[in-house]
Amino acid sequence: MWWKERCIACKECQNVCPQTAISFSPEFALDRKKCDLCRECTIVCPSGALQIVGEDMTVPQVLKEIEKDTIFYDESGGGVTFSGGEPLMQPDFLYTLLKECQSQSIHTAVDTCGYAHSKILLRISEQVDLFLYDVKVINDETHKETTGVSNRLILENLKMLSHKDIIVRFPLIGGLNDSEKDIAELGEFLSSLKTIKTVSILPYHRGGAGKAARLLNPQPHFVGEPPSAETLDAITEKLKNFGLQVSIGG
Repeated sequence: MWWKERCIACKECQNVCPQTAISFSPEFALDRKKCDLCRECTIVCPSGALQIVGEDMTVPQVLKEIEKDTIFYDESGGGVTFSGGEPLMQPDFLYTLLKECQSQSIHTAVDTCGYAHSKILLRISEQVDLFLYDVKVINDETHKETTGVSNRLILENLKMLSHKDIIVRFPLIGGLNDSEKDIAELGEFLSSLKTIKTVSILPYHRGGAGKAARLLNPQPHFVGEPPSAETLDAITEKLKNFGLQVSIGG
């Protein structure tokens, strides 16, 4: 990750890169095909403009970090949330961690988009106390256009898990999933599941734009307007009319 505002263009990183993956033209640029994550550039960077994001860890290493906060779980009634990215991309690792947490009576939550094989979700669900389950839009064609995949598996998995404790998280994005039809379809689908009663609306914000720039992401990202307070209030009321408990954020 490169922090433009910290970079002093001293080019020390370019000088030490054994793969010649770094250049300045005139700003810092990284050829990811050449980079082998040796970290030499981050070591010599005098201003902290270059950082490695993420690291490989074993189950015992992660558990050691989790156990540091046990006293807070006990006092607050909280626990551990496995998020991402998508935690189901590492199902065996996730299952083992969940099982270890459950053996220590640590409350477990999994934040997922639900796009995973049903067998994977069924297996880990035995060790999960709470699912935070993203539902972006009900219309399948719209879902394909905005995410690249069908949502049929996602919705079927939600039906399958509906006996569990679930909070549905609805990322509200103006112009993509905020129409009268979109909200009505969401309310109808969730209310049909009977056991799912709680929805958290996640208003769109631009926080990802800065991160994309720091990751030198060449892909275009959606830029929209955060919803107004009036829009949030109106959508909240519409979803409540379907018998759902609705909160904003979380």
